[in-house]
Amino acid sequence: MNLEELRNDISLKQKKGLPFIVASAVIWALITIVSLLDIPVMTKNLLVFCCSAPLMPISMLAAKIMKANIFSKENPLGNLGLLFSINQMLYILIVMWVFSAVPEKMVMVHAMVFGAHLLPFSWLYKSAAYKIFAIAIPFAALLLGSMLNALAVAAALTAAEIIFVFILMQEVKQIDN
Repeated sequence: MNLEELRNDISLKQKKGLPFIVASAVIWALITIVSLLDIPVMTKNLLVFCCSAPLMPISMLAAKIMKANIFSKENPLGNLGLLFSINQMLYILIVMWVFSAVPEKMVMVHAMVFGAHLLPFSWLYKSAAYKIFAIAIPFAALLLGSMLNALAVAAALTAAEIIFVFILMQEVKQIDN
């Protein structure tokens, strides 16, 4: 297969990463709930990190329901997708620093890192939705986090992720046909 065929194949088999975006919507909803709690900011931030822990189990469940192969080993671009995801782990170090240095801005920075890590997937999956959300999320998080608070950022991310899920579902339908 040539590169374009590999990209089409991975997009189809992995349903353009939709199971991970569904999981992200759930996680940001959990972060929104944590942001509503009347507890110290450091405790909230620790719980925000805990909210991210079920990403893989939720993604795997969503993939099973959608009949997506999120661990496609036959296609070498699957390894590239994994590399794109692991890259975010390096950026989480910034979020961990903000956790102690500027705790009231941690959710904002977490959202910015999350959004920005989506950009390479726009190329992998040939997806306009990934490109748009990868650019819009960090800017929206910066704006909301600077002007408002963590709850506003988390609620906006939850809404954005839900919209992203529906747009990505439309993109997946187009390649399924």
